[in-house]
Formats: sequence, C-alpha cells, structure tokens
Amino acid sequence: MAACSYTITWPIRCSSSSNSHDPNKQNLNKIKINGSPSSTRPLKVDAPSQTAAVASTYVASVSDNLSFTQEEMRQNIPTKKQYIDPHRQGLIIEGGVGYRQTVVVRSYEVGPDKTATLESILYLLQETALNHVWLSGLLSNGFGATHGMVRNNLIWVVSKLQVQIDHYPIWGEVVEIDTWVGASGKNGMRRDWLIRSQATGHIYARATSTWVMMNDKTRRLSKMPEEVRAEISPWFIEKQAIKEEVAEKITKLDEKARYMISNLKPKRSDLDMNQHVNNVKYVRWMLETIPDQFLESHQLSDITLEYRRECGSADVVQSLSEPDEDGIINTGLKQSNEIPLLNGFSLPSEIMEGNGFLVSLNKVPLKYTHLLLAKGETQNQEIVRGKTKWKKKFLKMPFST
Repeated sequence: MAACSYTITWPIRCSSSSNSHDPNKQNLNKIKINGSPSSTRPLKVDAPSQTAAVASTYVASVSDNLSFTQEEMRQNIPTKKQYIDPHRQGLIIEGGVGYRQTVVVRSYEVGPDKTATLESILYLLQETALNHVWLSGLLSNGFGATHGMVRNNLIWVVSKLQVQIDHYPIWGEVVEIDTWVGASGKNGMRRDWLIRSQATGHIYARATSTWVMMNDKTRRLSKMPEEVRAEISPWFIEKQAIKEEVAEKITKLDEKARYMISNLKPKRSDLDMNQHVNNVKYVRWMLETIPDQFLESHQLSDITLEYRRECGSADVVQSLSEPDEDGIINTGLKQSNEIPLLNGFSLPSEIMEGNGFLVSLNKVPLKYTHLLLAKGETQNQEIVRGKTKWKKKFLKMPFST
C-alpha cells in the first residue's frame, strides 16, 4: 500500500467550497489539540498519496448505504482504512500502521492526589487499542475482532500484560498515547503503548501485552487462521515499548499468603463485550489486599500480569498477596559511623533525627506477589498471577518549577 508522510498543523482546513455543507468534513475542521483551535504544534500524519483524500474518506454518509442496521448506523464503523478520527482526536502514524490519540485526563479518572489511577491508565490503553482497530477498517462486531475472526467465531484474549509507570498524569493534563502491534510467535500478537505528556514530551508510561485467540463458542484457545493473519500482519512492526527480557517467574501463592480477601463476586457492570470480567477489574481486586497505609505513601511503578483463565459472572474470587522478601528495604538504618541511610542515600544525622525519621526502623516492602483464584467446590482455579513494584510518592509533582 503506497503511502507518504507529511506534516500538518491543526486545525485542518478544507478549502473546497463544495465541502462546506458536508457535516463529516466540517467535523474535521473542529479538531482541537489541548483545547485550543489555534494550536500550532506540528503532528506527523501518514496519509495516501492524494492528501485531499484524508478529509473526504473519513466516513461514508449513512445515507449512502440504506442497508445499515440500527447498530451500524449508530456506530458508523469504517469499512476502509482511515487516517484521521476527528471524534477521538486520533490519527495514523508509524508509516501508516501505528496509532496516536490525544486525551485529556478527566476528573473521574483521578484519585485523591489528583493523579490518574492505575485503572484509568489501563482503560486508556484498552480504548486506544480498540480505536486503532477502528481506524484500520478491519473492525467487525465484538471486542476488537476483525471480520475474519468473526467468521471463525474467534475473539482476542490477553495472556500477559506489563505496564511501567514513571510518572502519573494529573487532572486536566493532555497526554498522547501511541500504540502499535507486532507478531508474537506463530499464533499470537503483541501490542505496545507509550504515554507521554503533550506539553513536555516526557514519557510517562510504557506497556506491552501478548494476545491470543479463543473460540467464542468452545472457550478454547485457537490457532490463527490464515485469513486472519492476512488481515493483521500488514500492520505488524518491529518496535518494542519495553525491552524484552527473560521474564521473572511469578510464584503461585497459597492460603498462607499474608493478605487475603475472599468472596469477591463480579457485578454485571464488570463484564465486557465478550461476556467475561474485564481484565482491568482484576487489578482492582489485587490491589484491595495491599494495606492502606502503604498505598498512601507509595505508588505503583511496575505491574506484570499473567492471565490463566477467564472469569465469568458466576465465579467467586479470592485475592491473595504477599510482600517479597527480596524487595524489602529499611526506611532508616544507622551505620557504625553514625551517618544514617534513607532508601540508600546518605543524609546528615541532624536532618534525619531532627525530623524524626529514625523513630521507626520498620521494613517497607517494594514488591508484592499476587494471585486471583476462582473458588470451586472441589478445587480452586487460577485466574491471574501478578507482580507489582512500588516506589515512594513524590512530595512535589515531577517537572514542576
């Protein structure tokens, strides 16, 4: 597929007078970045050789096809590859195969400290992935399923997810999320993400995931059919948000784990379009076991999840967690020369003692192992294993003056 790259400045202006009454093309004129129609930050867009087609091919008018169902009319899913999504402030990048979306952190996406919650970040990853498939023209009904997948009764299920967070976006901040896909073995797909500040360009978070196909009727994993491979392989690129390393083994916990919550039951609102519990909900159940005092002073910096089975609406779930001994540090420890250490950094003794840092020598865990179990009458089944890493919260917002 021939394509060329060029730089445009928002907003997009359509000069043809014949387009002035076309609502789809008028929408393109209304794209704003950071809430300002006069923003001049250049963005790189990969478009067809005839650049005028970017505006004219976004969405076909509903009136052009009277055979649409009510659902299709309301969604208006593109049937061909598009390059700009004015409604979601998204565009195609990476030589015509990647996707970038600009989002504003909403008030309901932040916690008490006004920073985006982990759940909100995971939902943004999920949303941008689906919007990427939307613009590709491959989306059929279902949760990101292509037309070939629907014909073969296949759905996507995530088998592994890792997210590394250096800084959490704050309420009202504008961030850009890039996402792209690549091959993972013979029958899997890898999807990666980068989240950056639009104002500073700093990378806030990185994520990578592995996806496999499941038969929607038998609920068993499936090989990738050739017609599906032909659909998605042109979108594959060799690029990694997180450098691939030998995976750290996540040990299986048992009921001797230090923290435990039982009788967790999925709600109807926890189910996704594939009729199983959305994987973001698993993270909430995991973190519920961590002591509140720890969460008040620490923030998650890395999470790895290994999914074992899906969780249905009838399952009763048990959440277990255990602090890792090799991930525990001392909050304050005096050496023989009377110079104390705080998290490995030497500080003058009068500062330490004068502020009461040495009142407590409690050990603080920086790593936890997690497990979600589906409780059964005869045996329990693993839903997901997890590993989390933590760091002290900033007393001051990063990059602030």
